[in-house]
Amino acid sequence: MPDKKLKILFAASEVVPFAKTGGLADVASALPKQLKLLGHDVRVFMPKYKTINTTKFKLREVIRLREIDVPMGDKTHRISVKSAFIPGTKVHAYFIEHPDFFNRESLYVDPETGKDYKDNDGRFLFFARSLLEIAKTLSWQPDVIHCNDWQTAVVPLYLKTLYKDDPFFSETKTVLSIHNVGYQGNFKPSAVKLGGFPEELFQPLSPIEFYGKFNFLKTGIKYSDIVTTVSAKYAREIQTSSEYGFGLEGVLHDRKKDLFGILNGIDDDIWNPEKDDLINTSFSKDTLEDKEKNKKALLNKCGFSYHPDTPLIGIISRLADQKGFDLIAKVLAKIAAFDMQMVILGTGDQKYHDLFTKAAEKYPDKFSVHLTFNNQLAHQIEAGCDMFLMPSRYEPCGLNQMYSFMYGTVPIVRATGGLADTVIDLDKKPKKGTGFTFEKYDAKKMLDAIKRALKHYSDKEGWRKLQIRGMSQDFTWKKSAQRYIEIYQKALNKT
Repeated sequence: MPDKKLKILFAASEVVPFAKTGGLADVASALPKQLKLLGHDVRVFMPKYKTINTTKFKLREVIRLREIDVPMGDKTHRISVKSAFIPGTKVHAYFIEHPDFFNRESLYVDPETGKDYKDNDGRFLFFARSLLEIAKTLSWQPDVIHCNDWQTAVVPLYLKTLYKDDPFFSETKTVLSIHNVGYQGNFKPSAVKLGGFPEELFQPLSPIEFYGKFNFLKTGIKYSDIVTTVSAKYAREIQTSSEYGFGLEGVLHDRKKDLFGILNGIDDDIWNPEKDDLINTSFSKDTLEDKEKNKKALLNKCGFSYHPDTPLIGIISRLADQKGFDLIAKVLAKIAAFDMQMVILGTGDQKYHDLFTKAAEKYPDKFSVHLTFNNQLAHQIEAGCDMFLMPSRYEPCGLNQMYSFMYGTVPIVRATGGLADTVIDLDKKPKKGTGFTFEKYDAKKMLDAIKRALKHYSDKEGWRKLQIRGMSQDFTWKKSAQRYIEIYQKALNKT
């Protein structure tokens, strides 16, 4: 049934532009948009967080979804649902309102303690069950429920237990996408009863148990029809070692026949130098010389002087060990000695806030540090920098290297996960190279890659060819969305 138009319930705990903490939110907006353009009936479900601007995004009440009862353990909660379109699309988003669970200052972490909310198990068990009850109230039978990460990973368990005899979902299949296996949702065994599941399900080594905890992600891996992750290399990595699989490598290996890596795409309506109104000057690969105007504007914003032969390196990242900042910390003085300038945007661990603040004070002509999230500056860094550094310890997919290609900014990356799948080292493949990579997670290897990039930068003609090669690639969602349709069909064909 290749031409069948599918009903796809897309469940995600965060969606751009309504709420975002990471890359999941970008995917949960861009992929449904592309699926809709392919003619499928896709609807996105997410919690109605306090931080969502109801007026700005035109959230409206849905009369028949005003009061829905959702059982949770030995209680019944009543919810209402609001609806809006994802801006710029015809994709319906449904927002589940429950003040006790979602009317908070943050999505997952209590700002007062800096730790996860203690009731995150109940909050997201409730979210998972709510979306099933909403689909029934709408009389909208999904062919596929596409779950994302631990926050929705218990949906397949609900369908295989409490809803297994419900004719409404008898034909519904589930796909679980893992955006980062390091975040699993490990909770006390009491969460089993709280979710209303049979307590005998929780036994040592059972599909939902992990070192004495109820592990939401493991549950989803075990019970979903298909598992996907966000790049082919990451799909292999998470099956092979605890460094990448975080203890679930054996569980993932057991599902290897049903585990697929599909590279995330990028939204070229948002990340496109030809029509980006957040940057100083629009440009394309045919007017690449106009990129320099963006560099000058960015240097000015950073308080740097302009030197035509000095490259500007960008970093936009969560400042954490996973992203390779321990490598940078080891050799920061050596990087400062290079003929380059660097602009850093992001927030994260305090030790890196301190490190870069001191670096900017010590080397004011070398480092410009912005410890915040600033979307406009992110676009200006992609447009104005010559190179982009991503030395990640592991990187399931990575989007910034793809954004960099769009803007003629050459990536320097560690060859892991999606970075390995998207960046071809120029010195290894001179005619196909699109950037610079290093294999071993090592500060010296990273330095060598930066040195090689700086050396090539002095060859202006060769550098332009390198930029154009990167800009000529297609990392939009069109190809990836088509691959997801194939995955949904695989799930529907399973008995």
